[in-house]
Amino acid sequence: MPIDATQPYEPNNIFAKILRGEIPNKTVYEDEFALAFHDINPQAPHHILVIPKGAYVSWDDFSARAPDAEIAGFIRAVGHVAREAGLVAPGYRLLANVGQHGGQEVPHLHVHLFAGQPLGPMLAR
Repeated sequence: MPIDATQPYEPNNIFAKILRGEIPNKTVYEDEFALAFHDINPQAPHHILVIPKGAYVSWDDFSARAPDAEIAGFIRAVGHVAREAGLVAPGYRLLANVGQHGGQEVPHLHVHLFAGQPLGPMLAR
């Protein structure tokens, strides 16, 4: 069920539990700012999630509250993951859902990296 991205951070969301080590994951990359791991329900041949280590509900929350170093570190981590996974050529989709209308289901900022096949149009026509 989509969430309201304006609500306060929920510290027991699934990604917070993954960051605390309470739920296992298949880690692809980790540094001081981000954790990247394979999605447990992949929607493409390659489906990696990248989450910041800070407690941010959405892209809006992150861009408003995170320190500059954390924002830069997270964005660099996303690029690093895409390059190291070999997704840059022939290409990939980067997606961040925000709020109810955007289809956000977990109240912790996360971006999806989809690749491995032609992905088609962004929205159903």
